[in-house]
Amino acid sequence: MEVQITSENFESLKNGAQPLVVDFWATWCGPCRMVAPIIAEIAEEYDGKVVVGKCDVEENDDLAAEMGIRSIPTLLFFKNGELVDRFVGATTKDVLVQKINALL
Repeated sequence: MEVQITSENFESLKNGAQPLVVDFWATWCGPCRMVAPIIAEIAEEYDGKVVVGKCDVEENDDLAAEMGIRSIPTLLFFKNGELVDRFVGATTKDVLVQKINALL
């Protein structure tokens, strides 16, 4: 299940025991809506192995700015508290699965 990422819980999730994938999105973003079902599927499939979260850039603009988000959707991939990969734009499930598997 997807976790709502906020400025308040980001640091603890980023530094948690499991890798973290964060989808930075907004409700008005068409490509974000295209990726949303893929993110939901991945969250279910990798439950217990990877934390998959969504961060609304309008509600958490401070966090989006801190992470250098300039276009959405942007997916950030963290392992051991460090940013290890980034993907900007809509993509296929296969591409995201390859990136997530690289975290494990």
